[in-house]
Amino acid sequence: MVLLLALLSLTTPGRDREVSYRTGVEKWRADRIAHLTAEDGWLTLVALSWLHEGDNAVGAAPSNAVVLPATKSPALLGRIRVAGGKATFEAAPGVDVTHDGKKVGSLELASDEKGEPTVLHHGTLRFYLIRRGDRLAVRAKDSESAARKSFHGIESYPISPAWRVDARFEPHSGKTIAIPNVLGGFTQEPSPGTFVFRIGQQELRLDAIEEEGESELFVIFADRTNGATTYGAGRFLYAPRPGTDGRTVVDFNKAYNPPCAFTPFATCPLPPPQNRLPVAIEAGEKKYGSH
Repeated sequence: MVLLLALLSLTTPGRDREVSYRTGVEKWRADRIAHLTAEDGWLTLVALSWLHEGDNAVGAAPSNAVVLPATKSPALLGRIRVAGGKATFEAAPGVDVTHDGKKVGSLELASDEKGEPTVLHHGTLRFYLIRRGDRLAVRAKDSESAARKSFHGIESYPISPAWRVDARFEPHSGKTIAIPNVLGGFTQEPSPGTFVFRIGQQELRLDAIEEEGESELFVIFADRTNGATTYGAGRFLYAPRPGTDGRTVVDFNKAYNPPCAFTPFATCPLPPPQNRLPVAIEAGEKKYGSH
């Protein structure tokens, strides 16, 4: 009889829902790792160089404005000329640099400011412009980077449905919030509302960010695990938009590390003061390496 009851308990609707939920989180984690380890993922970053007005030499020479790995680039790969808010790349003589599979001699470069940047290729390297405030930089990636080759997975807390919390959504109207970043600056980001939820006896709040093109709302948060078991500068997560009843869920099992946890060449946003939770969120990804 005891065995029969135990077997029946494994086939209850509640048990099925929990198994389905865990399977969903495991798939999310697998997709996350696949994206991180892709040949253009965050693990492939090998350089971040800020440009100045005028000519910026690009290549392996240490004196260049943009220094690329010596084993992957000649001393001079080319130059990026910055003038009047525009940037133009000119390849060095005899060097193969391509864009969309075609060899480049001279090409005006679009940054990531308004969408996909102009990506240039040389061997296993790819590089492109990013704009942060009024500054331009070159971000370089190598599909054969040491970080990508040595990646050993990310340790996470055990999946627990208890960390999938019900939340009500308090909408804002035309509000922006100041988001600090690792460069020491701030950006003003649109915030459509605040997630309000309970952990234990405490009511907690997290301001959400509206990202263009995203179906879910973005959250940057910190908690009492940071610097101990999780990345010191906080973590990210996405949460579904609220339903017509004004409610949604915040699933901390899907909290994940920002790019700066894996590379010194990222320009990560940081949690705003109001998103620093006074509790330990023992869910989601743990810290990775020593960044």
